[in-house]
Amino acid sequence: MAAVQVSESDQIKQFKEFLGTYNKVTENCFMDCVKDFTTREVKAEESSCSESCLQKYLKMTQRISMRFQEYHIQQNEALAAKAGLLGQPR
Repeated sequence: MAAVQVSESDQIKQFKEFLGTYNKVTENCFMDCVKDFTTREVKAEESSCSESCLQKYLKMTQRISMRFQEYHIQQNEALAAKAGLLGQPR
């Protein structure tokens, strides 16, 4: 079985999308969690908030991905049923 080849331009595009998402999440969590700029130290509350923010984002992304896959499976099954490929008595 042949491996799927991804072109270099597609790899660059995917990496740019990843970086854009990473930057957005980083900025959102920073803006929500970091409040004290009077010291260079990261306070425990800021660190905990940042970790929770990232975990929430990752869980949300995973859940959306699962729902997206479920939706596509349902759509494919509906198309197959409409085409008469599923549910026919033998």
